[in-house]
Amino acid sequence: MIPVSNDTLLRVVRRRIGDRNEDLNVIGIDDFAFRRGQTYGTIVCDLERRRPVTLLPDRALDTSRTWLAEHPSISIVARDRGGGYGEAIAKALSDAEQVADRWHLMENSSRAFLDAVGKLMRQIRQAVGSNVVDPKLLTYAEKLQYEGYLRRQETNEAVRELSKKGTSIRQIVRQTGHSRKLVRDVLRGQRLDVFRTRPSSLDGWLPWLNSRWEEGARNASALWRDMKTKGFAGQSGVVSQWAQRRRLAEKANQSGLARTPSTRVIARLMTTARDDLAKSEAILVAAIEVNVPELVAARTAIGDFQSMIRSKTARKLEEWLDRNPIMLHRIQRRRNSSGIRLA
Repeated sequence: MIPVSNDTLLRVVRRRIGDRNEDLNVIGIDDFAFRRGQTYGTIVCDLERRRPVTLLPDRALDTSRTWLAEHPSISIVARDRGGGYGEAIAKALSDAEQVADRWHLMENSSRAFLDAVGKLMRQIRQAVGSNVVDPKLLTYAEKLQYEGYLRRQETNEAVRELSKKGTSIRQIVRQTGHSRKLVRDVLRGQRLDVFRTRPSSLDGWLPWLNSRWEEGARNASALWRDMKTKGFAGQSGVVSQWAQRRRLAEKANQSGLARTPSTRVIARLMTTARDDLAKSEAILVAAIEVNVPELVAARTAIGDFQSMIRSKTARKLEEWLDRNPIMLHRIQRRRNSSGIRLA
């Protein structure tokens, strides 16, 4: 009932916040998108009071270093593993401790599991019985992807053969003409996906589609119209392609499609609760778990690590490192290269 406008109240609140002159002690620094993919700046947050402090106009090292030098009270800085902010912190606040925040630890651990899936794709394809792809079961778009996969395989074999002979990455790049990134990806076990699938608008509707198909609904256009009434936002083409693949699989007397999901899809399925999976997805995960124990071990290690981060039980870190010596080596290597520690 106070006769004050909303704008006046906002101005009062902003003025009171702006008048505060409290020293900063623990901050977080990261890049910030003014316009995603085009214009980026830097955001600094006060982690003790949980509020933004400032937005810097760019990600340049000198800009961050100048701002940090004006706040000598800062003793702890949380950042990602990128080297840019680390160098700015080291130059402006030489005594400040640099730590990795929980969000980046969670994101990096998820990326590590995705890399593990990528390196084991050959074993995964053997486990799910799609090591050999029957071109007769592929749509036109999938045939194009499969032909590209065969060409990539030729390149991969050539790079691996040179590596087995002791040829360095630099020499392989010179001899083959391929980029350094491509050569590294091949030697790290990447570039193995047959079909480079992307997230589809159909993913969340697959259980419903499978049940309707088993009930005898085989008209793709009718299925799409029914889905539209229920809120589906995709085009009819994705439903038609799905129905075409189902017909090809049934014609060949196969229970599933002759393809292995992408690394991202497999990583998602492997880390999803079994009760939340469709029947076909649960069968796929079970086959991988039985035949690719290395991936199960990686999932367990990453799951334990993320649980420790969520519950903030740092005392379990040493025990976790003892159980996963390979992880310890990688963490030490990355920490030495980035000048950062876990916190």
